[in-house]
Amino acid sequence: MKFHREAYLDLMTSTAAPRQMFIELFGPLVGLEDEWRAQGATEDEINLTAFDWDYVPIVDCGGCPLPRGPAPVTLEDSPERLVQRDFLGRTLLLLKQTATHALPMNFPVRNMDDWRRVKPFYEFTPDRINWEEVAAAQKAREEGALIRAYMPGAFDMPRDLMGEEVACLAYYEQPELMADIMATLLDTTRRVLEPISRVLQIDQLSVHEDFAGKSGPLVGPRQIEEYFRPYYRTLWDPLAEQGARIFQMDTDGNINAVIPTLLECGITCIYPMEPAAGMDMVELRRQYGSRLMMLGGIDKFCLLRDKAAIRRELEYKLQPIMRTGGVAFGIDHQIPNGTPLENYRYYVDLGREILGLPPRNPAQRGWARMGM
Repeated sequence: MKFHREAYLDLMTSTAAPRQMFIELFGPLVGLEDEWRAQGATEDEINLTAFDWDYVPIVDCGGCPLPRGPAPVTLEDSPERLVQRDFLGRTLLLLKQTATHALPMNFPVRNMDDWRRVKPFYEFTPDRINWEEVAAAQKAREEGALIRAYMPGAFDMPRDLMGEEVACLAYYEQPELMADIMATLLDTTRRVLEPISRVLQIDQLSVHEDFAGKSGPLVGPRQIEEYFRPYYRTLWDPLAEQGARIFQMDTDGNINAVIPTLLECGITCIYPMEPAAGMDMVELRRQYGSRLMMLGGIDKFCLLRDKAAIRRELEYKLQPIMRTGGVAFGIDHQIPNGTPLENYRYYVDLGREILGLPPRNPAQRGWARMGM
């Protein structure tokens, strides 16, 4: 079902949810389509439209605060791998048979001098605002689309520049470098979003951090308080005053230890809430109530087991305490390879039944990724 922006915002920010939302965040991993075709899937099942997922149309606001530079140069392109060099000087490797995102093999920044060399790619220029796209976003909003603005991640950007190890050590060994990176990101993003927000209602501010693993976050409350909070609140508070209602963070891993600090930074919604990393959305709801909105949260690995495991997972995650608003239910990441098509069909139908939704209607032919 296609949600209107107001219905979605009401669901996520209200404790009186008139209808639950059952979503697919990211779609299948590479290779699953071929597995499903061998099991007799229709093309509408392959592209997921047959499953009648709930979604809200999401349109970006027309501003780009992310780093920009020349197009990457291809160094190698074969059926197995794609190797490119990007404008920052990083070598990027994409393993085509198993991955959808290229990973950097090296990093351009180790110190302040390195950062000054690439800093122009992060600085503000007027052409970061596309006023035609802003006007198109206004029209889409009038037709029911959710208007989203991006901001660069407070850890995501330093990690892209330095790699995880150097970035983590830089908080202690090079605080002036981290402070200058944050100041640059803040200046650029503010100068992009301020003029847009004067003419366009932004509904959601989104940030990608991905700063945790199974054992916990790579940064602690002190770093978040010192580096994240001023950056986040300077951007979020004016948008919230103008009517923005969701400040959403995308991060994998176990972030239980820093959720209170993230809430103090203004974050209102976190996804995808990985159970395999120790994130339990039911316990989080009991702990934080309506302060914390969530997307995802259903263990993707239950799809690899049997129908009894799927039922146990759904009956736990979709219990009444979770159906009071602030949650869009879905598996916690991409649909894993090895998922039997019959299991996925059962998951969709049982989830709709528990949530009190009508049986899926393939004729609706609707689906859109809800994740970044």
